[in-house]
Amino acid sequence: MLSPSRQHAHNMSREILRELTYDSDLLLNFVTQREPLLNTDQQAIYREVLRLYRRSEGGVIFIDAPGGTGKTFLINVLLAKIRGERNIALAVATSGIAATLMIGGRTAHSMLQIPIDLLHNEMPVCNIKKGSAKAYVLQEAKVLFWDEISMMHKHGLEAVNRTLQDLRGNKDLMGGLIVVLAGDFRQTLPVIPRGTMADEIKACLKSSYLWKQVKVMKLTTNMRIQNNCQNSQRFSDYLLKIGDGQEATTENGKIRLSNEFCKICPTLENLTNQVYPDITLNIQNIQWLQERAILAPLNEKVKEINFTVQEKVPTAARTYYSIDKCLNDEDATSYPVEFLNSLNPSCIPLHRLVLKVGCPIMLLRNLDPPKLCNGSRLIVKALHAHIIEATILTGPFEGEHVLIPSNSD
Repeated sequence: MLSPSRQHAHNMSREILRELTYDSDLLLNFVTQREPLLNTDQQAIYREVLRLYRRSEGGVIFIDAPGGTGKTFLINVLLAKIRGERNIALAVATSGIAATLMIGGRTAHSMLQIPIDLLHNEMPVCNIKKGSAKAYVLQEAKVLFWDEISMMHKHGLEAVNRTLQDLRGNKDLMGGLIVVLAGDFRQTLPVIPRGTMADEIKACLKSSYLWKQVKVMKLTTNMRIQNNCQNSQRFSDYLLKIGDGQEATTENGKIRLSNEFCKICPTLENLTNQVYPDITLNIQNIQWLQERAILAPLNEKVKEINFTVQEKVPTAARTYYSIDKCLNDEDATSYPVEFLNSLNPSCIPLHRLVLKVGCPIMLLRNLDPPKLCNGSRLIVKALHAHIIEATILTGPFEGEHVLIPSNSD
């Protein structure tokens, strides 16, 4: 028998099929329905991206989009337009939950193989080999959309720039690929462990040598408050004023929040009662839970709040324990199991995890993207020895029932 040909084997890989098997008729119908809904700001960005796409001109556009201005809606229309013409358009996001909101979205680290340690590497490159299926996708792609870029360390985008230039054989910016970045620098910036404000600014994308070549376009109309009360509009304007640095500060540089939009709670008990009133009656109401959250800057305070609120849930509790051991048996004497169990790193759950039916939980791993990924919120429906039954609270899979291994939540 003749030897099989490997010349076009990568064309049948999962990476290629994922990007080329979209239903064109369905996507173009999606575009036809939503194009008329774009507002003036969105239309300007829509036309500019399509202009670069039609002319095959490379370039980087940054969409400055505060929350509620229709950024994800715009990106999904552009994705459908380009994919509907049977071209490759990639959608990635820095955070897992943002990736689930885009059609065919993936996390940037997964799709682009960005190195994890960006703090100590001044010249990082992505771990993508020439000739691989992923390299072929990046070579053939027309546009790359990257959401929540403001959270990414500047070295991440610089690594993607070097990799694309190498893979595409083009020394232009991003290897001649059209890259549409989106985010809001008023929100979460790159997280630098034990870093100062200066460290965060240095790590920010605006400090990169690439920023001067980026074209900034803005979305300013808040679509979430179009038919809402005047208080919503004032609150939105107030947040933008704080984010733009226009709000007055105290002598120590802090902002005193207006009493019109906030209320001081003297104790943790008072805070939980204000945010979760009558929790015993409403714990089964998914919509009621979706509308409430308590934010805290430190994990220790988060644990304290979780314990306080969970104690009020009237259902029975179940405790899950992690299994800790040293990879090297010789280290077992230096690092006993009791010591390992006492460690509570920020990236993994507690050694002793107590859950109750009806309580919201959040995944810390990509179990089944895009349905179950890091950041997905769920509500517990049943607790078994090794399985947790839960209902998804966020994203396009909202309301779907899933089973989760008890060591993954």
